[in-house]
Amino acid sequence: MQNKILNMLGLATRAGKLVSGEFSVENAIKEYKAYLCIVAEDASDNTKKLFRNKCDYYDVPIHICFEKEVLGHAIGKESRASVAVLDEGFANAITKLFDSMEVD
Repeated sequence: MQNKILNMLGLATRAGKLVSGEFSVENAIKEYKAYLCIVAEDASDNTKKLFRNKCDYYDVPIHICFEKEVLGHAIGKESRASVAVLDEGFANAITKLFDSMEVD
């Protein structure tokens, strides 16, 4: 199931519907453009706290999973601590995959 999520992140990247990096993700959340935020498990505690707080305030779903290297590789870049999905369709599809993963 994790591979499907990573594949969806790759598709969203190629469609131009995903931003990565702390600054870009934070701006997307503040501008109400982000529909889903994913933060790497091995990101710093400050980074996790920052995005938890931002996502709570702006009502954006957040998942903390994968490692920075895996997250970056999925979107064709170097290691990334955070990504934001800018398309509601992609965000819904990824959320469904996360939900089914939690049930397993």
